Amino acid sequence: MKVTFLGTGTSLGVPIVGCNCPVCQSADTHDKRLRSSALVETEGRSIVIDTGPDFRQQCLAYNVRHIDALLITHPHRDHLAGLDDIRPFCFIQQQDIPVYASDYTCNAIRHDFAYCFADPKYPGVPDIVLNELEYYKPFEVLGVEITPFPVMHAQMVVTAYRIGNFTYITDASSVPEETLEVIKDTEILVVNALRKERIHPAHFILPQALDIIAKIQPREAYITHISHDIPHASTQQELPKNVHLAYDGLTLEF
Repeated sequence: MKVTFLGTGTSLGVPIVGCNCPVCQSADTHDKRLRSSALVETEGRSIVIDTGPDFRQQCLAYNVRHIDALLITHPHRDHLAGLDDIRPFCFIQQQDIPVYASDYTCNAIRHDFAYCFADPKYPGVPDIVLNELEYYKPFEVLGVEITPFPVMHAQMVVTAYRIGNFTYITDASSVPEETLEVIKDTEILVVNALRKERIHPAHFILPQALDIIAKIQPREAYITHISHDIPHASTQQELPKNVHLAYDGLTLEF
């Protein structure tokens, strides 16, 4: 399995427009964060998790050439706004692209991208097929088994995903006990952390993310959905040896 972090930033990205803080002005490329998204390549399949507003730029930057399926975590714009940018893949592949999401997120897609489902369909729109998930029930994408499970983003339910021994959680502020049971033996864990201090109502901060990592005990853990409150270099030095700040373009192979 190969995982590429297409983006590791929060809804505003880093640098934030108009911000003069040290991280936003940093020359370290690890501090440049597009909106969160990931590409998972396994068993000859290419699966994208979330299509935010930077998705076209990410595909060009990291040479994404094929997409077999999309997994959407929730309908906030920083995770969904780039859905229209799958059009070139539809043209090149000459086929519909399946999109997997919760019923709530599927309804949002039907509303926000209504032109994709109009009858008659305008030529050139993305050819997508929506698939509504059932939490904790595995499904297959061309032979690749994926298990969706819920985490809480304040009062919103967000879908997280386990693919083999890889688990991806974003935009979580709490994890149900039933979910912990599903992922407790995962080897590679990705989890969000917005900042180091000041509790946020809808996102883990770094100490909370470290607590979740300690409960799950993966072999390696990676932090994503990071704001400008976390400088990469100095923060990485503070973390346990098996915990890493993800960064745009980071590739894992395992």
